Amino acid sequence: MLIDTHCHLDFADFDQERDEIVKRAHDSGVRQMVTISTRVRKLDGLLAITEKYPSVFCSVGTHPNSANEELDIQTEDLVRFADAHEKIVAIGEAGLDYFYDTQTPEDQKTGFRRHIAAARETSLPLVIHSRSADEDMAEILTEETAKGVFPFILHCFSAGPELARTGVELGGYLSFSGILTFPKSDELRDIAKTIPHDRLLVETDAPYLAPKRWRGKRNEPSYVVNTAEVLADTLGLSYAEIARITTDNAFRCFSKMPRI
Repeated sequence: MLIDTHCHLDFADFDQERDEIVKRAHDSGVRQMVTISTRVRKLDGLLAITEKYPSVFCSVGTHPNSANEELDIQTEDLVRFADAHEKIVAIGEAGLDYFYDTQTPEDQKTGFRRHIAAARETSLPLVIHSRSADEDMAEILTEETAKGVFPFILHCFSAGPELARTGVELGGYLSFSGILTFPKSDELRDIAKTIPHDRLLVETDAPYLAPKRWRGKRNEPSYVVNTAEVLADTLGLSYAEIARITTDNAFRCFSKMPRI
């Protein structure tokens, strides 16, 4: 059994065959999925998907590349949504993205800290997007943890070893995507070897970043199998061992999500 801890099943890429995609995930051993929010105002669409598929859960939050669109969303709004829906098992994704120059760092940081506060209040994991922002991310995580711990995931991890170390030291999880499988990702695989086994997760970030076996194609939850295979090989473990480890970690991290 595997869990795809981060995908985007509400995206238009999947509109024509969502039933088939969920079935292929189940057939490949991916028994549960978390489809991640990028805008709070699109939450109804996410919830509709989770209501249709018992194995699919979701988060609530605003992606940093849309930060200024939802600056009116406050911490209490995120908490209210999370408390009201049993299928919402995480906060986010939120964080910092300095690769794309679409949002000011100030707006991203404002939204990010609100999401951190919501994760702290609800005890739901915060799904963190961090790109080209290692120093600011580490600084904020350290500052905010000092105010009170909160669960979090550094999703689609592709940053440097310092942020990985900080994330683990602060109690976070690292989630690896198809990037781990790419031929030029030796540094990322070296980082994966340093992460305690109880902090490892796997994801697709579908429809993006299909792993090597399907490189260049639209990604989907069933493809997380290839990422898990490469992670197992990287760590010198069997596929069955990495499936057990990452699944147990997912249920510990997403503590509101039941086993289906």
